[in-house]
Amino acid sequence: MSKTWFHLTASALGREIAAGRINPVELTEAYLDAIDAHALGLRIYARTTPARARAEAMAAAARAKSGLRRGPLDGVPLCWKDNYDSAGTATEAGSALLKGRIPVSDAAVLATATLGGAVCLGKTHMSELAFSGLGLNPVTATPPCVNDDSAVAGGSTSGGAVAVAMGLAPAAIGSDTGGSVRIPAAWNDLTGLKTSAGRLPMQGVVPLSERFDTIGPLARSVEDCAALLALLSGTRPADLSGAVLSGTRLLVLETVALDDLRSGPAQGFDDALARLGRAGARVTRLAFPAMVDVLALAGTLVAPEAYAIWKDTIEAAPHRMFPRILERFRSGAEVMAGDYITAWRRLLALREQWAEATAGVDAVLLPTSPILPPNASRLMTDTDYYVTENLLALRNTRLGNLLDQAVLTLPTSVPSAGISLMAPPGQEERLLRLGAAAERALQ
Repeated sequence: MSKTWFHLTASALGREIAAGRINPVELTEAYLDAIDAHALGLRIYARTTPARARAEAMAAAARAKSGLRRGPLDGVPLCWKDNYDSAGTATEAGSALLKGRIPVSDAAVLATATLGGAVCLGKTHMSELAFSGLGLNPVTATPPCVNDDSAVAGGSTSGGAVAVAMGLAPAAIGSDTGGSVRIPAAWNDLTGLKTSAGRLPMQGVVPLSERFDTIGPLARSVEDCAALLALLSGTRPADLSGAVLSGTRLLVLETVALDDLRSGPAQGFDDALARLGRAGARVTRLAFPAMVDVLALAGTLVAPEAYAIWKDTIEAAPHRMFPRILERFRSGAEVMAGDYITAWRRLLALREQWAEATAGVDAVLLPTSPILPPNASRLMTDTDYYVTENLLALRNTRLGNLLDQAVLTLPTSVPSAGISLMAPPGQEERLLRLGAAAERALQ
């Protein structure tokens, strides 16, 4: 076993397997051993699946030896957020409310990925029921940020991001309702893809708000995100070869997205814009006053649906929940049905306005988050700090969910500060090509 394996991208590992230089069984054992030996392993993984991983790795090794690999990631180990059903293994979504919940079948995307040859390492910790962008979870575990062990990692795919950032998985699969792939990816210097609603099937994924829930990977490269999207959908990866920024038109969203930027994210964003410009992109700016209205609709739309889904489970044992998360769910009970319907009608109209305002643009740029990872201890003791940081953490990312955009976050020159590229729904492959060119400019 080579320690260099832990620093390779998932795609690079796949190429090494194809070339016969890495055996999937040895690779899987190396990751399982690393997880068990890591001082923070129990704060990152809710549980590993060694028996499944070994069986899948053995099958992948046999296919590789016979020249019958199923795809570029056949034999590559992955970790999964603990809201993906996994047959015979507990899926608890970071909540004591679901303790001991053992599904009888895999989530649809896990089943598809398994058919594609992926190896399931285990399930990673997350914010309770995915309803926080911070990654703070005193009920199960709070993974630390890779850049600051006193800070949170971002949520709700907290454990998945830290697993990849700390070399305990080549890539992770998360979910994103308001930023839950992009925030932890950005705060841990990873690349993360939020797919548009309906692009990947949510069957077997513990829901939060079904009209906004999406699936996405967290990885070390755009190439990995493209390969993982293909793996999850049973398709071929996007062709990233020859992608360039020259002649592309990028718009910086000025309304809302640049408000209250802290120094780190502002520095990282400005430096990224300069690099993209030097690489040939035409970077201009867009004011979209209606974005204020888009953001204002979030509370009227997400919390009521989340509470409707979880009301009976929550109210049967509310004392088992982290009080901050309980409050967020219960806020949905206060929204009238008429207000909810009116808000949806308004949002659909605003989505049309946004599409018109950004027609002909290759992508819209904004800082992934206006803040850096907050201090975990202070979040537990300072109510005002918790509320402020949680809302700010998710402010920019939730715009992508409300507008149903495909969004890619990339690391910048500032640790834990990401830049996001937004594109219309269904344009993930085009966005990934653009992202591949942007990634080279930002490195």
